[in-house]
Amino acid sequence: MNKGLLFVYLGVLALVYVLALPVLFFLTCKAKHRHSIPARFWLWNNPSFSYQDVWLHACSLGEVNSLASLKARIAGKTSISAITQTGYKAACEVGDEGRFLPFEILLPWWAGKHKVLVVTEAELWLMLFAIAKQRGMKTVLMNARISDKSYQSYLRFRWLYQSIFAYVDVVFAQSDADKVRLESLGARNVCVLGNIKTASTPVVKVQYPKPARRVIILASTHEGEEERILRAFEKKPTDMLIVVPRHPERFKGVDVFLGGLAQQNQWTYRRFSEEGFGECDLFLCDTMGALVDMYALGDVSILGGSFVEGVGGHNPLEPAFFHNAVISGKHIFNQKALFSQVKGAHLVELDALSDLLEQPLVPAVFNPHDALAPVVALINQALENKK
Repeated sequence: MNKGLLFVYLGVLALVYVLALPVLFFLTCKAKHRHSIPARFWLWNNPSFSYQDVWLHACSLGEVNSLASLKARIAGKTSISAITQTGYKAACEVGDEGRFLPFEILLPWWAGKHKVLVVTEAELWLMLFAIAKQRGMKTVLMNARISDKSYQSYLRFRWLYQSIFAYVDVVFAQSDADKVRLESLGARNVCVLGNIKTASTPVVKVQYPKPARRVIILASTHEGEEERILRAFEKKPTDMLIVVPRHPERFKGVDVFLGGLAQQNQWTYRRFSEEGFGECDLFLCDTMGALVDMYALGDVSILGGSFVEGVGGHNPLEPAFFHNAVISGKHIFNQKALFSQVKGAHLVELDALSDLLEQPLVPAVFNPHDALAPVVALINQALENKK
């Protein structure tokens, strides 16, 4: 894309920005966006990075957490930007510095001059890559994917993605199908590495005592899934149910639902944020960053985001790593590469869940492999070349 077209693109974004200001001001009243919108759209408490070695960018919590293994193997200082509130909090913990990624029209004034920019999955922002190349950075798209569901939408805007990929030096794709799709949109130097999450080893932060029951975890559940899943099977007295909602703004509503369900069934009920962990019939894990600790206790994990349309499923590797039996709905279009690495996962409709839980379930199997080695080598070589 030439400079003239870039100015036109910026002009359109500026118009959208001005028109969206009333909506943005309204959204800041919601707890979910109270910090992220001022930071992203007005740079409020969101200064440029201090460190100038490697800039990693990911969208949300799961993607940011997957960068921990990469960060540990990079020779230079790493700065991480994110889009969501939970992603930002994780970026501050995982990276040497964490920031919200500003809206594109603010990037020319905000972005520093790092040596390498590494962007994950589908975070294809034109100005992000254009500014990076203009400032002499090596640009990498890592863990790149295009789902079956979204490919046609990408093709309708092929002209835009061709412009973006003109600024991307190297692309590491999750699968052969992703490689073909990315190349059809203009990507160059595409290699297939698999999903980088297969290189991550989950770390237990707090080791809780294992309950003397079968522990069934409802993991990363979305709106409406808790009720649909819990109505789909009958809890046995020897079962302990742990519910871990995906988004913290839903904790209060899920607590109301689970408290009512426990009262209706005369179950003992605990909420992590109020009573800490303890054995009971029904447990709400309403603390961010504790899901891995729950997997370490689990016998069966039912993965949310897969029984409703539009989410695309969640990561099966972590529960498989802890030898849980893994159950998911069939809406896993964003996680197909990860499910291909897990043996013994069950993909079911809700009406089959009850019969499945009556059977002896074998733990899923996941064998980690080092998908990060080529990425680490490329980044460290780029750092060495720019000394």
